[in-house]
Amino acid sequence: MTKIYIPLDMAAVAMGADRLAAAVAEEAARRGQQVEIVRNGSRGMLWLEPLIEVETPAGRVGYGPAKTKDVASLFDAGFLAGGAHPLNIGVVDEHPWMKRQNRFTFVRCGIIDPLSVPEYEAHNGFKGLKRAFEIGSAAVVEEVAKSGLRGRGGAGFPTGIKWKTVADCAPGQKYVVVNADEGDSGTFADRMIMEGDPLALIEGMTICGYAIGGSKGYVYLRSEYPVVAKVFQAAIEKAREAGWLGKNIKGSGFDFDVELRIGAGAYVCGEETSLLESLEGKRGIVRAKPPLPAHVGLFGKPTVVNNVLSMATIPMIMEKGAQHYADLGIGRSRGTMPLQIAGNVKYGGLFEIDFGIPLGEVINDIAGGTRTGRPVKAAQVGGPLGAYVPQSLFHLPFGYEEFAATDSLIGHGGIVVFDDAIDMSWMARFGMEFCAIESCGKCTPCRIGSTRGVETIDKIRNGQDVDKNIELLKDLCHTMKFGSLCALGGFAPYPVESALRHFPEDFRKSALEAAE
Repeated sequence: MTKIYIPLDMAAVAMGADRLAAAVAEEAARRGQQVEIVRNGSRGMLWLEPLIEVETPAGRVGYGPAKTKDVASLFDAGFLAGGAHPLNIGVVDEHPWMKRQNRFTFVRCGIIDPLSVPEYEAHNGFKGLKRAFEIGSAAVVEEVAKSGLRGRGGAGFPTGIKWKTVADCAPGQKYVVVNADEGDSGTFADRMIMEGDPLALIEGMTICGYAIGGSKGYVYLRSEYPVVAKVFQAAIEKAREAGWLGKNIKGSGFDFDVELRIGAGAYVCGEETSLLESLEGKRGIVRAKPPLPAHVGLFGKPTVVNNVLSMATIPMIMEKGAQHYADLGIGRSRGTMPLQIAGNVKYGGLFEIDFGIPLGEVINDIAGGTRTGRPVKAAQVGGPLGAYVPQSLFHLPFGYEEFAATDSLIGHGGIVVFDDAIDMSWMARFGMEFCAIESCGKCTPCRIGSTRGVETIDKIRNGQDVDKNIELLKDLCHTMKFGSLCALGGFAPYPVESALRHFPEDFRKSALEAAE
């Protein structure tokens, strides 16, 4: 029986993957062909979705982007044996997009049935947890610290320090919380791992629970991810059935379970203390620090709050050892980063590579430049609150400190590309407006500053006291950056300041056009 892989990933589903899977099953039945359709995760080559993969002696051969109208011709061409067809991209693992990557966190994504525990185990799943049980909880914390893993949610805080802080708290109830509130525009890595390899996240959470002495984990998921919710809940149940969650996991004497919670859609709940408030059933607003969540977190108990990618990387670190991971990357940015390439590009998708790759190589080479064919003007790195990086800085190696040195962020690894037709004064306005809409309202710099920022940019664009209002806007950004309680207000100035610094002519141009 031939195995056919068709992604259940939301990007693929949006392009018709569900209809395609049904059409393939129907056509195979009509022709008397015995096939098994596996709904896998996406490989990350989103311009080829839906991508059909067929298991052949030469490897898994891909066909994409495939539509229901192509199904009959695929069967006619003998695609079940890897036959020639205009949509044939060859063996998927040999595709240039895949061969250039170093898949560490995403090593199984798109390869396995995400809801098959036996397949996960066959691809080294739960080896990390088994090793954790062998070396003991204190050694696990030390291993994570030695690896150099940092938070992938945006702040880049060392994961090992966070775990050790919670582990050192007095024994008692402790929690593991995963932030899956992936609200940044142009980011989708959390979604992809939870759809394509959800058991890796469950294993990572269990390792964390064991390391810190916690027995309960929560995943806080954004409501806009219904496919993720369905897949991840099913994965929790599969893990329980197989004995990898619950009481006395695999005879270890350790109890741990995971619960999925769905948020109500507030961007600010991507900030860890707002997330905890929402998880407790309260309004999602920022908590003042201290105390830190590591000391007083969920329900007032010591809590580790990590991003999906951080937690899903833990099993591989435990399996391969801390040094293996620490040997990858540059400076203090160790390991790999799943880059999410979007916007005006020829080839968008997920590309996992060691830290240190130049931004320009990602945009001009891997992403193939702009889809419009026009010159690249800027790339916003790090979500809607990230800085706009001009071509003059495309030599920057992708790393936390390297970007910070130019007053930029890498955030969650999202890269959104713009061509030279974009008006950066308008994009600066969008950044401020986004903050004004999404602010929780607790602190004045964010709540009032973002609204005044939109008004000030409008005055500049309308040609009203341009020089005076530009200075006012800069002062406002300074106040928001250093006076806001959390990163929403603190980072909102980044797109505005970078647009003013690198593209001042766009503000003048808009003012001149308004005067005419």
